[in-house]
Amino acid sequence: MKHLTILAPKGENNLSSIIGTFKIFSRANSYWKQTGKKQLFNIQVAGISKKVEYYDSLFSVKPHLHISEISKTDLIIIPSLNHNYTKAVSENRVMIDWIAHQYRRGAEVASICTGAFMLASSGLLDGRSCSTHWAAADTFAHLFPNVNLEADKLITDEHGIYTNGGAYSFLNLVIYLVEKYYDRRTAIYCSKVFQIDVDRQSQSAFTIFTGQKMHSDEVVKKAQTYIETRIDERISIEQLSSKFAVGRRNFDRRFIKATGNTPIEYSQRVKVEAAKKAFETSSRTINEVMYHVGYADPKAFREVFKKITGLSPMQYRFRYNKEAAVD
Repeated sequence: MKHLTILAPKGENNLSSIIGTFKIFSRANSYWKQTGKKQLFNIQVAGISKKVEYYDSLFSVKPHLHISEISKTDLIIIPSLNHNYTKAVSENRVMIDWIAHQYRRGAEVASICTGAFMLASSGLLDGRSCSTHWAAADTFAHLFPNVNLEADKLITDEHGIYTNGGAYSFLNLVIYLVEKYYDRRTAIYCSKVFQIDVDRQSQSAFTIFTGQKMHSDEVVKKAQTYIETRIDERISIEQLSSKFAVGRRNFDRRFIKATGNTPIEYSQRVKVEAAKKAFETSSRTINEVMYHVGYADPKAFREVFKKITGLSPMQYRFRYNKEAAVD
C-alpha cells in the first residue's frame, strides 16, 4: 500500500485544502475497493505540532503523527498558506527540509495554491515550472527568481512535482492526482461526487491583473503608469522609449527584467483587464468595449483577449455579466 502524507504546517493556513484533499482521496480509496481492488493509499495528516489552530482558534487540526515518525512516503500534499509567507516558511523550516529529504528518497510532492512558497523554499523548484495563486504571483516571482513561474497555468507537472493555481482550484489538482495514481474512471467518479470540473487547465479567466510593481526601476514604473492611464490609446514602444529617453532595445530589456512582460504584452494585459471590467459591469457591446480599450480590429482584439483570459470576449461577457446571461 502506498502512503499519502497531507501536511498540516504550523501557523494560520488554509483548512479547506487539508480537508478537501483528505475527503477526495478517501472517497477514491473507497471507490477503488468497491471495484474489487485493494485500497491504494494509507492517508495520514502529519505535522510538527500536536495541534494546529485555524481562524482565531475556531477550528483545529490534530495531525495523526509527527513527520519524524514517517521514514518514507509516496506522495506529499502541501496545503495553502496564509498571506504571511515569510513567517510561514520560517515556522516550518523543519517541515521544508523533511519535504526535500523525502523527495530525494523517491516521494512525489504537490503544493496547493500558496503552498508553493514552502515548496520553493526547499529548493526543489529551482529551474522548474510552478504555478500559484495569481494574487501572490508577483511576490513569489520576487522571492524565487530561479523558479519558472507560470501564473496562468492551473496545474504544473514536472519530475514528480505538482503545483496548482489559487484557492479552490486545488480540487482540480486533487482530481488530476487521483487520475494519475488510480485511473480515469476513479477520477471521473470523484469529480461527479464532489461536482468538480475535470480537465481544467488554466486560471487565466479568474486573474485580476494589477501590474507588476515589485521592482526598483523607476523609469519602468513611470512607463507602466503611462500605459495604465492611456487605455484608449495605441502606444508604440518607440513612443514609450523616446518619452523616457531610453534606447528601444535597452527599454525592452529593462521592462522585461522588471515586470516579466514585454511593453507590448504589458499594454495588452492592461487593456484586457479594462475590457474585462467593462464586460462585467456594463451593458456595452463588444465593439464598444473594444474601441474603449484602444482596439479597432475585432479579430486582433478577440485574439489578444482569448490569449490572456482563455475565453472569447463573448464567452467572458456571458459568464460574468448577469444581464448578458439573461439576454
